[in-house]
Amino acid sequence: MEIAVIGGGNGCYAAAVDLTEKGHKVRLWRRDKEAFQDVLESQSIDVIDATGKRSVPIKLATNDLSAAVQGVKLIVIPLPAVTQEAIAEQLTPVLEDGQVLFLPPGTFGSYIMADILQKKGCKANVVFAETGTLPYLARKYDEHTVSISGRATRLPTGFFPSDESQYGFDILKEAFPSVELVEDALSGALMNAGPIIHPPLILMNAGPIEHFDKWDIHNEGTQKSVRNVHKALDEERIMIREALGYKAPHFPLDDHYNLDGDEWMYGNGAHEKLVDGEDWFETLDLKTHRYMREDIECGLAFLVSIGDWLGISVPTATGLLAIASSVVEEDLRGQGRTLENLRLSTKTSEELKNILQKGLMQYEVK
Repeated sequence: MEIAVIGGGNGCYAAAVDLTEKGHKVRLWRRDKEAFQDVLESQSIDVIDATGKRSVPIKLATNDLSAAVQGVKLIVIPLPAVTQEAIAEQLTPVLEDGQVLFLPPGTFGSYIMADILQKKGCKANVVFAETGTLPYLARKYDEHTVSISGRATRLPTGFFPSDESQYGFDILKEAFPSVELVEDALSGALMNAGPIIHPPLILMNAGPIEHFDKWDIHNEGTQKSVRNVHKALDEERIMIREALGYKAPHFPLDDHYNLDGDEWMYGNGAHEKLVDGEDWFETLDLKTHRYMREDIECGLAFLVSIGDWLGISVPTATGLLAIASSVVEEDLRGQGRTLENLRLSTKTSEELKNILQKGLMQYEVK
C-alpha cells in the first residue's frame, strides 16, 4: 500500500522503517530540510532493534508535502499533539477524498484537525483514526538512526466520523494488523496512555529530573508511591469512559506493569523491556518537554474538562494538572486542550454523539 508518514520525530522514523520492511511503499515527509539532509541524500534510515542494525531504503524521503501525500491511501502522523493544528493547515490544499489520517496517539486531534480543515476550506472527504499509543517504543539516536525497542501488539482505535469506521479500519489494518476497533474517536482518545503514565512520573520525579543530568523516570522513577498515583488517575479515566457509555476493554495501565494481567498495548512484560535498555535515560526540560506540553497541557487538561462536563469528580487528575500549572507558571486548565476551548462544553451528550458519528461536514459546531 502507498503510505505517507508525516514528521521527523521518533515515531515517524520508526513508522517509516517498520512499514517499509512490511512491504509497503512509504513516503516520508519532514519540514526541517537541514535536519533531514542525510536522509534526503541517502533515501534511507538506519534502524537498531532486537535483530541488530541495518539500513532501510525508503521509497521517497522528501520535504515536498504534496509529493508525499497525493495518491496515498493512508497518512500516518505520529507527531506530538501540539503539532496537529499546524499540520492540518499544511495538509489542507493537498488532501484527497478517501484518505485515512492516523494519529497515534491522537489526544482528540481527529476533531481538532477536522475542524481546521473545514475552516480552511478543504473539500476532501477524509477519515481520521486515533489510538492510545505510538505503535513503537522508539528513540532517535541522531537524524539518520532510530532505535526500536518494542512494537505495539494491540492498538485500540476509534474513527472520526464513526460512520466511516469500517472503511477506515479496513485500510488501517493493512498497515497495522494489531488495530482493534473501538466506538469512536473520543473512545480512542480516552485510551491515550501518555496522560496517565507521564504526569505522575515527571511531577513526582521533578527533583531528580532537575538535579541530575539524566534521569530514567521509567526505572528509578517508577516506585510504589508513583504507581499508586498511576492507579488512582487511571481509575478516573476509566470512570469517565464508563460514564460516556464506552465498553471494556479499557486497557487499564496496571496491565502494562503486571506480568499476569490481560495483554496491554505493548504486550505482556512491556515495562521490563522498557527499563532494560537506556533509551529512556534522558534529559527532560519540565517546561518544554512533550510529557508536559502534550500529555498534561493537552491530554490531562482534556480529561479534567470532560470530568467537569460530566459532573464527575476527578481529584487526582485535577490535582496533577494544578501542580503542573505551578511548575510551568501557566494556567494549563484554562489554556489547555479542553472541551471549553474546543467549543464543545455547551453540547449535550446527544449532540456530542452526533458530531462524533457524523463528523463536521454534516454537523456544524457553532
